Amino acid sequence: MTYHQTIEYLYEQLPMFSRIGAAAYKEDLHNTILLCNALDNPQTKFKSIHIAGTNGKGSCSHMLAAILQQAGYKTGLYTSPHLKDFRERIKINGEMVSEAFVVEFVERTKILSDAVQPSFFELTVAMAFDYFAQQQVDIAVIETGLGGRLDSTNIITPILSVITNIGYDHMNILGDTLEKIAWEKAGIIKQSIPVVVGEYITETKAIFESKAIACDAPIHFAQHEYEVSNIHATTDQLKCDIKSVALQETESFSLDLNGLYQTKNLRTVLCAEGILIKQGFMISNAAEKFALANVKKLTGLQGRWDVVAVNPMVVLDVAHNEDGIRQVLEQAACCRQPSSDGIIKKKLHFVIGMVKDKEVSKILSLLPKEAQYYFTNAHIPRALVSGDLKIKAAGYGLTGDSFEDVNEAISTAKQQAQKDDLIIVFGSVFLVGEVNI
Repeated sequence: MTYHQTIEYLYEQLPMFSRIGAAAYKEDLHNTILLCNALDNPQTKFKSIHIAGTNGKGSCSHMLAAILQQAGYKTGLYTSPHLKDFRERIKINGEMVSEAFVVEFVERTKILSDAVQPSFFELTVAMAFDYFAQQQVDIAVIETGLGGRLDSTNIITPILSVITNIGYDHMNILGDTLEKIAWEKAGIIKQSIPVVVGEYITETKAIFESKAIACDAPIHFAQHEYEVSNIHATTDQLKCDIKSVALQETESFSLDLNGLYQTKNLRTVLCAEGILIKQGFMISNAAEKFALANVKKLTGLQGRWDVVAVNPMVVLDVAHNEDGIRQVLEQAACCRQPSSDGIIKKKLHFVIGMVKDKEVSKILSLLPKEAQYYFTNAHIPRALVSGDLKIKAAGYGLTGDSFEDVNEAISTAKQQAQKDDLIIVFGSVFLVGEVNI
């Protein structure tokens, strides 16, 4: 098969969550175990860090990978979903897996796949593990798909587990309460393996502590160990001070990930990095600072408050659940500073598209009525049709036109916006992936 044919096979022949939703989710690890057994269990041949959470796990994964590779370690990175290219999911030191390996792996495992009938995600996880083992990485940062306990990645025994936070997302699969969702995410906590929790709330802290105690796993709450202050964001940079509670020392940081919410992720990453250093990893302060200032360049991360144009400012963000949308709205408010006469200069233009199985009504209820809306959709079966989204939004006082393509919506928004307005594209990872700016 050619690479194009191989990707078509992966997308069309294997159940794919991003396309069809919950029907592609396998509620056990059976297929992943079968695949990896046949591949001589590649996941046992390299060290790994396992990262779960509702929001922030992608950013934390890329930040940690950037730090490790800048420190001189051959670092694998497995994340999902991708924005433009399937190979974004599997990287070593920021370089995507080769097309040749993808083709070779699919051909090599074709008979096994026909017998096992894995999902797209299950086969992709096995592919990543096999690639990292073949390439003899020093360490791999592995992001869960969704959940944790039954996620295909959860066959690894990492040297560190990280849970960024818990919010409402994928409730049809993970449960309809924060406690149930936390219990699923806590499934990545392993026997005697330290775990970092980035954020907790009253409902979730006891869940994490209980699982950590049961597993005799040392638990670290990042929000107890680091304090953030002096936060300042620009179009291409985020600066802040971080105080170590234990050392009573404060350091200044500069990140190229300029979303205000990255301060929470930074706190989590620094907590994880401290544990890695205690485990023997050699990470200099210079390597850490350079990596955090160049995450996008080192790892290729996109779609996190990405400012892709100015006059008017156009921002892409993959926020797609309640907590993510709240964070986007918070930063949008910070960007709209009132003038001396008290008039807000920047009008908001929201280009929004969502998938059917999200809490659409809940998210629409959060959005400001004074913004101008451009309703659109990604070209996947799960997408909520733009016309239907427009109708739902009208029930919340949100008005605008509908567009069949996100790029048409952005073009119209740019034509209608003044140079000091703010255009934000959000609501779906897949929508942002179709933007051609």
